[in-house]
Amino acid sequence: MSAPSFTAEQTPRRRTSHRRAPAIRHTRHTPGRPRRSVVLTLLMCLTALYALLPLVWLVINATKTQKGLLDSFGLWFSGDFALWDNISQTLTYDDGIFVRWFLNTLLYVVAGAGGATFLAVLGGYGLAKFDFTGKRAVFATVIGAVAVPATALAVPTFLMFSKMGLTNTPWAVIIPSLISPFGLYLMWVFAAEAVPIELLEAARVDGSGELRTFFRVALPLLTPGVVTVLLFTMVQTWNNYFLPLIMIKDPDWYPLTLGLDAWNEQASTAGGQPVFNLVITGSLLTIVPLIIAFLLLQRYWQSGLAAGSVKG
Repeated sequence: MSAPSFTAEQTPRRRTSHRRAPAIRHTRHTPGRPRRSVVLTLLMCLTALYALLPLVWLVINATKTQKGLLDSFGLWFSGDFALWDNISQTLTYDDGIFVRWFLNTLLYVVAGAGGATFLAVLGGYGLAKFDFTGKRAVFATVIGAVAVPATALAVPTFLMFSKMGLTNTPWAVIIPSLISPFGLYLMWVFAAEAVPIELLEAARVDGSGELRTFFRVALPLLTPGVVTVLLFTMVQTWNNYFLPLIMIKDPDWYPLTLGLDAWNEQASTAGGQPVFNLVITGSLLTIVPLIIAFLLLQRYWQSGLAAGSVKG
């Protein structure tokens, strides 16, 4: 008995389910648009509060008189607005010694921080782009110098400068400020990535000397790193307190940090006149140049200056 045959039209079909699987919703992340995080937002707000609260306190209390500082809440204004009077008194108090301290600090920053940045750029570029015997030893020395705190070298530096007769002179602050191991290491790492070796080789093939290649080709690419090192060394020199404390005894060569501390100590000396309002106002005037420097130089903190300069 033969099996029944079916035509194509009579062939039974399996029932297919018309249910569709639940669609999976994919959240697409738009490139260039950062994702929002509540935790990170709260952390950033706390960090901003921690950083800005002392500045707010400084600005508010710089508007108060000596009596108003003691009779009012620290984070709110008093009845009298004395900011302009405080600034005038700060600039003229004790025959205008604050202006002398400001010029001293400016000298230390220009000579010390500027020189440290220049040496760090030259040294970092040379260590990154040239091979020589003992390069690993230099690297180990730089890393070791970064790890050593500056306070540990203060006493040996004082003894050395004392034997050379340089204490109580501006050189005692400027010369140690010329050495920045961290700035040298930062420029070393930055120059190794920011300056393509192909550009240097092309310049040398065209007959450019090493100095011209550095200033015309490499230095423009190193601008973000140079600005970063400059700001670090400038802030470090501007706020330097311990080194001038042990090196400088003449008030005429004090930087702002030592000068304001001397004003602050007047209240604890016999017969001294407390001038806390001038100390606070002077502190506010001291940070203004740093804020201006950051605002003017932040536009140079841009990466990718060498993008597209070398084709693969």
